This record gives sequence, C-alpha cells and structure tokens, in this order.
Amino acid sequence: MKFEFIAVDLQNEFAIEGGKFYTPKPSVVFLKETLFPYLKEHNIKVNEIISDYRQPRPGDGGDGCHPGEWGYESLVPAELRKSLWVKCMNSPIWIRDNIGNKNANPGLPYADSKAFGDWVKRNVGSPRETMPVIFGLTIDCCVLSTIAEFRWRGYEPIVIRETVDHSSGKIKDRDVVLDKTAIRWWANVMNWDEFHK
Repeated sequence: MKFEFIAVDLQNEFAIEGGKFYTPKPSVVFLKETLFPYLKEHNIKVNEIISDYRQPRPGDGGDGCHPGEWGYESLVPAELRKSLWVKCMNSPIWIRDNIGNKNANPGLPYADSKAFGDWVKRNVGSPRETMPVIFGLTIDCCVLSTIAEFRWRGYEPIVIRETVDHSSGKIKDRDVVLDKTAIRWWANVMNWDEFHK
C-alpha cells in the first residue's frame, strides 16, 4: 500500500485574503509551513483538484475561480504537482465544456463519473494499491464530496486534521465535522503526528 496525496480547492479565491470565498483558515499556514516542505523534502507529488466556478452553475449562484485570474491560482507549489483535475461544482465528477479555459465561455455543468474515474485510475492508482490522503478546502463541502467519491470507488481515504478547514475557518466547526458526523465512516481521520509516524 502506498499513499497518494490529493489537494482540493487550494486556490486564492478560498485561501487568501481578498478572495471571494475567503475566511481565515489555519490549515493554509500548516500546509505552507509543514506539509509542503515535507513533501518537497521527500520528493512526494500531489494530485490536485481545483475549481472553475464561473457561471452558469444551476443550483449554485456563486461566481469565482475564473481561469486566468488571481482567484483561480493554486497554492500548491508547481514543482509538487503530479496531475490536475478541474471541476465546476462541489463534487469532482462535475465538469463542463471549456472548463479551465480562460479564452472560452464555459458550458453547463454535467456529471461525468467515468472521466473522473479514469483520471483517478491513471494518477492515484487502484484501491488495492493506494490510500488517498485528501486535504484542502473545505471539509464541510468540496473536500467532503471528494472523500465520498473516493470511498464509493473502494478507496480508504485518510484526512489529516491539520490539513483541512471548515468554510467558517473555525477549528471547532472543523472538529465537529471530523468527529461528530458521518465522515468517520468514509475516512480515517488522524492528526499529523499520527500520520507522520
């Protein structure tokens, strides 16, 4: 069994002051000061899932993460990126025509479970050989949706407590999701020291 790291929505729009969906998030500091240096030191690459949240997005009025703009840019250092998947809704199976293309108008969102599954198989591997370590923003929304998708595909995801945050940015809200909701059925939650050992 090997670990495959998967970052979710670590984009300026969510993580940096001035972003449309920003709240202060402690995990961003931990990622920059602890996880990313550790991954660099050990030459471990990250599979990244980011969002293109331009309208139209029926069922969600939010508009942000426009390709080519500051809010779309990722915090994951380029030298760490192994692969990239772009989604347009909370769940990673939702894509659309012209997704991530700053020079073309985006189409309507549609679910393509096979396309996402093919990306996962190519970059993460099979459930028999890998355990995904899923981190990013936020544990009550996009990270949660990603964990569920992996679990339903037969994987046993891991969430490192310090690497995720609630959309509120409050640690107590994060811990409620990690400790008192159904996520414990879908992922193994541990702190950094436990995982590191």
